[in-house]
Amino acid sequence: MDQEKEKIKEIIEELLAKIGVFGGVSIFETADNTQFQIRTQEAGLLIGEGGENLIALNHLLKRITEAKLGKVSFPFSIDVNDYQKQRAEEIKDLARLSAQRVRYFKKEIQLRPMSSYERRIVHAILTEYPDITTKSIGEEPNRKVVIKPFGVN
Repeated sequence: MDQEKEKIKEIIEELLAKIGVFGGVSIFETADNTQFQIRTQEAGLLIGEGGENLIALNHLLKRITEAKLGKVSFPFSIDVNDYQKQRAEEIKDLARLSAQRVRYFKKEIQLRPMSSYERRIVHAILTEYPDITTKSIGEEPNRKVVIKPFGVN
């Protein structure tokens, strides 16, 4: 598996060189994912508005990796200058704050449209609140999370 991770790291470095972005790549292990962290001065180009380029880059990397290595035996993603990590913390804070508002006012709250990754963060963090339920509504790309008091339809 370590050899596989090194090959993926090489693919990322090759991809960065082809698009003319200079930066370093390091491997970071989490409980359920291997993350390839890119450090660069040109983060804006790789991240894009609202993280759109980063989502596309992750998708592209997975396709290139599958083509070159076949099926990879572990889940992985890329992040640029800790963008995803900071974004996840912001979403967790928003989810907790919204849950407190739902508890206080006893009314449901609809969050803004989010990516499936962001919605998963909200659902996961709010499992800590037994008196709150969540569900996703709408169609992509306008799918959003609804947070409401438990037992309210």
